[in-house]
Amino acid sequence: MRVLVTGAGGQLGLDVVAVWRAAGDDVTAADRAVLDVCSRSDVMSAVTGVQPDIVVNCAAWTAVDACESDPDRALAANGTAVRWVAEACERAGAHLVHLSTDYVFDGTLDRPYHEWDEPAPQSVYGISKLVGEREALALGPAAAVVRTAWVCGVHGSNMVKTVMRLAAERDELAFVDDQIGSPTFTHDLAVALRRVALDRMSGVVHATNSSSCSWYEFARLVVAETGRDPSMVTPITTAELQPPRPAPRPANSVLDNAVLRMAGFAPMRDFREPLAETVAALSRR
Repeated sequence: MRVLVTGAGGQLGLDVVAVWRAAGDDVTAADRAVLDVCSRSDVMSAVTGVQPDIVVNCAAWTAVDACESDPDRALAANGTAVRWVAEACERAGAHLVHLSTDYVFDGTLDRPYHEWDEPAPQSVYGISKLVGEREALALGPAAAVVRTAWVCGVHGSNMVKTVMRLAAERDELAFVDDQIGSPTFTHDLAVALRRVALDRMSGVVHATNSSSCSWYEFARLVVAETGRDPSMVTPITTAELQPPRPAPRPANSVLDNAVLRMAGFAPMRDFREPLAETVAALSRR
């Protein structure tokens, strides 16, 4: 496939480029320095110039708390930018695979969220990402919106790296135990995205590693993988966080990968496997 990846310099984009190139695809990697997705003319030029079969839109402003104080920037980067990408895909005849987030849900359900549950974002970030979903879905069968959650990998900033750094600096750590989600690792997600693209899937698709946990449980697993005693991590509630986070987080953002399951896809690995691989890779650096 001829593929254009936007946001190719981010933690997911880097693995999408690497995994898809290793599979033999002709990949054009467009990081932020190469392509500003907020510029309609730049997006149109890039997509029509490459004439890709697939566009994977990994570009986003993911600073959740910063989005709260700058909603216009959030809407531009995560909302209207997707309209520009969708327009360009339609003109070039490309299939769009657009990345979205668990933060489009309010987190109040007592079960995992499936693709047909009604979004109800509580943060500016979540609202802006929902706008982006709608812009992508306007393409109809020519677009798939892939929601994922709690993304980690060897690149960029993420919770695995944060926990490893803090565990090396401190004797005690505290993480919230009243937020649960589906940790997802970029290499595995990149493989799943390629399957979605190859099958030209459309509509909303959830793609996460299997199993779920709280941030407290996740931190304990990371600490254990580094060889330290996980009992150094203690649980707290979101209300006890100091200072409080500007953006609300969903208490439950576990995603049910129902569409992939019904399409016959094998479940992605239990998140503990790529977690161990990621900690080992980062420890060697």
